[in-house]
Amino acid sequence: MSLLLHAIHLSVIVFNLTGWVFDRTKRLHLALVAVTLASWVGLGFKFGLGYCFLTDWHWQILANQGETNLPNSYVKYIIDLVTGLNSNAVMVDILTGTTFGFVLIAAAYRNRDLIRKWG
Repeated sequence: MSLLLHAIHLSVIVFNLTGWVFDRTKRLHLALVAVTLASWVGLGFKFGLGYCFLTDWHWQILANQGETNLPNSYVKYIIDLVTGLNSNAVMVDILTGTTFGFVLIAAAYRNRDLIRKWG
């Protein structure tokens, strides 16, 4: 199950980063960005800014498998796992948030026709 969640989590991250590029995926990308934003900000009002329901679920499963000392951020977890380092959580959060800000702008720009219809 954990391997499947890693695959899902990494797929969401990669698609959030790149889905805006392609005409065929730009609408789906906009929807995923909206879900991500709703989790980070909307659910973040209750659970803390940047809250990710997918990370929470993933951490619950890993905790049941005996893994401890999990960071708040899945991105930090992956960076540390791949590099063997203990990355700075604040810097990872800043980098993640800044990158997501650029992705949000790209998604809005690529879907400006749809956004105009809504406006």
